[in-house]
Amino acid sequence: MEAYLSEWLSLLVRWFHVIAGVAWIGASFYFIWLDNHLREPPEWKKKEGIKGDLWAIHGGGFYEIAKYRLGPKEMPRELHWFKWEAYSTLLSGLALLFVVYYMGSPGYLIDPAKADLSTGAAIAIGLGTIAVVLAIYETLIRSPLADKGKAFALILFGILVLVDWGLFQVFSGRGAFIHVGAVIGTIMVANVFLGIIPSQRALVASVRAGEEANEKVARLAMLAKLRSTHNNYLTLPIIFIMISNHYPLLYGNPHGWAILAAIGFITAFARHYFNLRHRDINQPWILAVAAVLTVALIWLVAPAPATTLDTADHPEVSDEVATALINTHCVACHATSPGHPAFQAPPAGIKLENLSLLAMHADKVRQVAVDSHYMPLGNLTGMTDEERQQLGQWLQHNQP
Repeated sequence: MEAYLSEWLSLLVRWFHVIAGVAWIGASFYFIWLDNHLREPPEWKKKEGIKGDLWAIHGGGFYEIAKYRLGPKEMPRELHWFKWEAYSTLLSGLALLFVVYYMGSPGYLIDPAKADLSTGAAIAIGLGTIAVVLAIYETLIRSPLADKGKAFALILFGILVLVDWGLFQVFSGRGAFIHVGAVIGTIMVANVFLGIIPSQRALVASVRAGEEANEKVARLAMLAKLRSTHNNYLTLPIIFIMISNHYPLLYGNPHGWAILAAIGFITAFARHYFNLRHRDINQPWILAVAAVLTVALIWLVAPAPATTLDTADHPEVSDEVATALINTHCVACHATSPGHPAFQAPPAGIKLENLSLLAMHADKVRQVAVDSHYMPLGNLTGMTDEERQQLGQWLQHNQP
């Protein structure tokens, strides 16, 4: 019953996390799009402090949207804030981190072949990394480096790659991926909580006091816009990380950290095209380069084609040996009723209770247990390289 309820808890928290993330990322995309599409207003609007305006049609009606240079002369009676989308995404994400990785199956986070960590030590490394990187980011964003966009982006990317590499040395690939996502997500929410919202509060306070926004408020507003832009470029990498747990061919790769770094760069670079396009700057070569880099990445990480084994040197593995292998290393999870306490149903719906089922899923099993060492999860059953070779030989001789 405990495992059953844990599954439901994981599902509900994940569902809420996705909903909150969609709302937040959607708002981020919209406001960046809005800022980039604002046009110079007529003179009479400029005199009222309007910086730019936009006409749009949606839902059967026309909308006129205006953005003030700093603030209106009088505070409107109702003002909508955009912050809980970000906060709820972080809180649900942290809850999911605890439910799935810290309190769930240890194989999701700990890989004894890399580092024989206790659960407490793994949690300390994960949360400590998030806190340290956030402190570094906040130091940089509050320094003169904030005014040097390209240099800041390069340094931030370098920090994230270093974190990515470091986490892959101590965590499982899946655990490393999700913690890089947690680092990025925390930076994004901190941008809202520590930068964007305080600047908005200062702006509202100046309008309520009937004061002209001073230089300090203007500086805060500029930094808030910068933080919002940073979040916009980080959205596509973090969406990828959110869905990456379904693709062990990436995080299970020995060079998974480099794959994640490459995908982070490619997706942020592709996002740059759309940000420019919204300002009527069309640079299609950016998308072309992103596409070429994606194809190159797919080619580089592709597993080596299976070679035909010489039966003289590699005699066919018997069904008895194959049965012993799956009974020892697979069926605790991949069974109609898993014996592993973390699962109520076979992961990904794959059952391996007999050799016919093993042959049916030959390609997937080869990918995660022979070509890579992702399975068994965390290698908690201690599957050896010799056993992986035997499994690969049986699969080659018995593919449907």
